[in-house]
Amino acid sequence: MVPRGSKKQIACALVLLGVCASARAAVELGIDVLADNNYAQLRGKRVGLITNQTGVNARGVRTRVLLKQNCNLVALYTPEHGLDGREKAGRYVKSRRDPVTGLTAYSLYGPTRKPTASMLRGIDVLVFDIQDIGCRSYTYISTMGLCMEAAGENGIEFLVLDRPNPLGGLRIEGPKVEPGWISFVGQFPIPYVHGMTVGELARMINTAGWVGARCKLTVVPMRNWSRDMVWEETGLRWIQTSPNIPYARSPRYYVATGLVGEIGGVETGVGGSGPFEIVAAKSLNAASFTAYLDSLHMPGVSFRPFRRGRVQGALLRIEPKAPADLTALGIYMLAEINRTSGHALFRRSSRSKLNLFFKVYGSSSIRSQLERGVPVSSIVGAWRKDVDDFRSARAAYLLY
Repeated sequence: MVPRGSKKQIACALVLLGVCASARAAVELGIDVLADNNYAQLRGKRVGLITNQTGVNARGVRTRVLLKQNCNLVALYTPEHGLDGREKAGRYVKSRRDPVTGLTAYSLYGPTRKPTASMLRGIDVLVFDIQDIGCRSYTYISTMGLCMEAAGENGIEFLVLDRPNPLGGLRIEGPKVEPGWISFVGQFPIPYVHGMTVGELARMINTAGWVGARCKLTVVPMRNWSRDMVWEETGLRWIQTSPNIPYARSPRYYVATGLVGEIGGVETGVGGSGPFEIVAAKSLNAASFTAYLDSLHMPGVSFRPFRRGRVQGALLRIEPKAPADLTALGIYMLAEINRTSGHALFRRSSRSKLNLFFKVYGSSSIRSQLERGVPVSSIVGAWRKDVDDFRSARAAYLLY
């Protein structure tokens, strides 16, 4: 028989062992690995850092503070939503002085989206440390690509501090961008959901020549991250990446409904407590729309009727590793809204709304397909070759 005191000690030891094992298993970010190597890649160099509020180490310490303390950090560069991630989508951000480091934070979401030669004067290496969400239309990867191009044009090294893809590294979905629709919300010819980390994507961008000038690229990889991990399994705290991506779950809802929300007259919960977690419109009936979505048999996704004022629709619940094709789900919803509106959905949208929708989708073909009644299964089926080709092409650039 084990004495009572010994049982208590054993229990405490087991709890402590579990905590230690969990701590060891937690993902170490690129910035953590760089610090462990005593910032060797940046020694003796004048550093420019592309970052925002998500640029922190695994303990939550800002990357710009760490580089200011341990390296010769001389300038900051910020993407859409600004240095603190508070500016609304699409709103220009001004360059300003960072009160934390005292450095100038040059805006890359204002008159220019690519650093100019004057912004880069005196810089030896550009460092990228921003949390992406794994979806092509989220503009942080576009900023990274343009900064890589600027680095190549100005003979500056480029270093990516890698971070997890919150959707995991296995999910690949959606159409590629057609050449005529390349834009800041679809900068690269990749599927809507690419399943790559920013470091892996940078390697592919640079080698494939998707930017005007290749750069001397280094990626500092993570430790303990694997392709089957979604954010909830990383052991890391989620930091709001932008005003409408407040939670670790938000990226998967963005994939499912973000595209739908680009069309006028459709509500997706943006501006409320659960952005992208509903789909509603005046033409919908909550009960019949929910029944329709249930009939699609999307594994890992459930639906409840939603009503607010004059709009009705469905509230979504998406499991962290839902096997469903979330991009396809968005097109099914779009097709049903178009049907219930008397096929007037696109005609009722403004030209600017439609143009942005086509840029995000990557083609204008979706309008004629839905207006002609092409089955969504056929539209989605046409993506499969692009997805398969991309899955093969990306293999050479994977780090995990």
